[in-house]
Amino acid sequence: MFADELQHKIDFKTKPLGALGSLEQLAHKIGMVQQTTSPELVKPHLIVFAADHGIAAAGVSAYPQEVTYQMVMNFLGGGAAINVFCRQNGIDLKIVDAGVNFDFPEGLELIDKKVRKSSRNILEEPAMTLQEYQQALENGQSVVEEIAETGSNIIGFGEMGIGNTSASSLMMSRLFNIPIEDCVGRGTGLNDTQLRNKISILTEVAEKYHGLKMADEIAQTFGGLEIVQMIGAIEEAYRQNMLILVDGFIATVAVSAAWKKNPEILNNCIFCHVSGEYAHLRLLELLGQKALLHLDLRVGEGTGCALAYPIIQSAVNFLNEMSSFEDANVSNKE
Repeated sequence: MFADELQHKIDFKTKPLGALGSLEQLAHKIGMVQQTTSPELVKPHLIVFAADHGIAAAGVSAYPQEVTYQMVMNFLGGGAAINVFCRQNGIDLKIVDAGVNFDFPEGLELIDKKVRKSSRNILEEPAMTLQEYQQALENGQSVVEEIAETGSNIIGFGEMGIGNTSASSLMMSRLFNIPIEDCVGRGTGLNDTQLRNKISILTEVAEKYHGLKMADEIAQTFGGLEIVQMIGAIEEAYRQNMLILVDGFIATVAVSAAWKKNPEILNNCIFCHVSGEYAHLRLLELLGQKALLHLDLRVGEGTGCALAYPIIQSAVNFLNEMSSFEDANVSNKE
């Protein structure tokens, strides 16, 4: 079997058995996705999907809604954390307007996939209509299709959207049938009073839409346009057999929705970090996954993917470049 052949190559490198720890599991995963004992990472990309959320008007975030478009401009100007880390690690960064409540000027290096200006306020109605939901999925897919055509075989996803931890908490609660209070964190840095208010508001929303079961209807009802485009992008990346780098809480919720529809998607996913958002570790456990880094990040944007990339490259490099016992004339254990 190919899996055994790949494991043999890993085991017979000049090291004690298993001594490279999680790097060995990572190398095996990458080799299995690419079906080769000599994998490579080609043209790494990171996509940041940005959109606004109607529920932000209810005060679920520590920041006002206009921060979404202001941060998009910061991304385009090269000044955000994700810009720094992508430059550092040679990752091609693309910014997508999935549904920002702002009219961007022409001439920007911004991928326009706007479905509408902001999702609807889910305190009053579902976040998007069925038509808008389908359009958002297709828009996310089309972004990845174009990138795959360049030969890229590894892609990560980030997000920007004031209010999107609220949408993600609601999605997590319903996808896994667990209480909403177990899924809610401080997001952009809420104090204790603000956090209690957020939980109260999201409890009200959860009770309003208590009958949802299918992943698509859950995402249509609660998810922001950037989350739904990320779901579509993840599904397309899997169809293209790309390695999928998963960032923090919100990206992991998007993966969870895609996983509910196709459990095989996890075979291609590399979970890059455990974020500082309260429910992220629980979510990873529900998916049966371990993350590469634990840095208490909660900035979003795909930063965990960019920071983990050198480790992923190291897994590929040791598999391809490290000598075997036989090649190096080193005695193996008896």
